[in-house]
Amino acid sequence: MNKGHRLTKESDELSMYPKHLLPLIKNPKYFGRMNDPIASAFIKGPCGDEMEFYLLIENNIIKEVKFYSEGCPATILYGTATAEIAFRKSIDEVLSISPKQIAEILEGVPEDHSHCSILAVSTLHRAIASYLLKK
Repeated sequence: MNKGHRLTKESDELSMYPKHLLPLIKNPKYFGRMNDPIASAFIKGPCGDEMEFYLLIENNIIKEVKFYSEGCPATILYGTATAEIAFRKSIDEVLSISPKQIAEILEGVPEDHSHCSILAVSTLHRAIASYLLKK
């Protein structure tokens, strides 16, 4: 595939999203990997997108959170929103986050990508489970 075709495909894909969400897709907050996390998790979703979450936890509070994905724009959006909600919250508060809650925050994401909210929340919960199992 030539570069020009890829850019056209990317522009077409982004046109499905509300304009106010485009900055979150192009420059997502909390995006990246962490060198020495206390907890981490990786899940590959049924659509083939992959999600990683990395956490630093002190006194049962999420002190730092990062996520990584090379997935579609919806996966990036849901990862960003999930990380935002988890940041500086207690483990109990984070475990109460639901995919529906994340989907409601990001109103306007195409409905056929709602499974990406499940991927993001499940990966975050799995990272917390890995932390709790180490205690």
